Amino acid sequence: MTGHASPAALRGGRRRSRTAIAGFLAPFALLFLATYLVPAGYALYKSFFVVERDGPFGTPHDVFGGLSNYTKALGDSEFLRGIGRMLLFGVVQYPLMVALALVLALLLDTRSARLQRLMRLIYFAPYAVPSVVAALMWGFLYSPGLSPFTEGPGGLGIDVDFLGTHAILWSIANVVTWTYCGFNMIVLVTALQTIDRDLYRAARVDGASDWQIVRHIKLPLLRPALVLITVFSIIGILQLFTEPQVLSTLTGSITSDYTPSLAAFNEAGANNYSYAAAISMILAVVTAVLSTVFMRIAWRNR
Repeated sequence: MTGHASPAALRGGRRRSRTAIAGFLAPFALLFLATYLVPAGYALYKSFFVVERDGPFGTPHDVFGGLSNYTKALGDSEFLRGIGRMLLFGVVQYPLMVALALVLALLLDTRSARLQRLMRLIYFAPYAVPSVVAALMWGFLYSPGLSPFTEGPGGLGIDVDFLGTHAILWSIANVVTWTYCGFNMIVLVTALQTIDRDLYRAARVDGASDWQIVRHIKLPLLRPALVLITVFSIIGILQLFTEPQVLSTLTGSITSDYTPSLAAFNEAGANNYSYAAAISMILAVVTAVLSTVFMRIAWRNR
């Protein structure tokens, strides 16, 4: 005899399910609130205040300044130049990095690939190196007299000042590409491994070449992974901080406002917390807008 659960039992089951879901989500929600929402809310609040003094040597105190910090930031040509510099950085560096990661992922996914796990580990290894260490290592490789690339004993004879004003942005791009290419490759390899291999066999039965399989099967199915790493890259590029901060100790080509994050950090170090908070909020809005626009375009053309 098949029984039917009573409405009360069904309601009880739903309550237990909701309680279990809430229990699993609670740790993340609390950490997200404590480490993201509360600091972001405080930064937003702080950005509307300015510091005033009672006389030349009076005690400083915060007063409500409205949008004055935002007006100051948006009227600062150096800050706007820093945002433009990061946009140029992303337009050039991101396609090169993703193209290299995609090529490596496709090579590792081929039937003829040898030592796949070892090669995957080798390509991923730079990501395991802390960003500070990577920037220091490349900084010494770029330094005249130490670099194996420039003029000098044992050098390759490349007469380029990698830490100079005209090359420093692309020197930073090289460090970022070297560090994160392996991470993006792992994301793409993982996505490739989720594709049903029967699709490849069916395509080969129909006479498809390896390139046709890549173009018509692998690349379309990699779209969600490519969207994911693009959003990560947009966020990372606009918040670029560690590499220029470390390299600034080796060259004068990187100013205190070379990137927006560097500008906010240095303003906070000078006790201009409200102005630093305004810069951070502007950067957060620009990042959110670009990420949202990209995702809308990406999924609309799906």
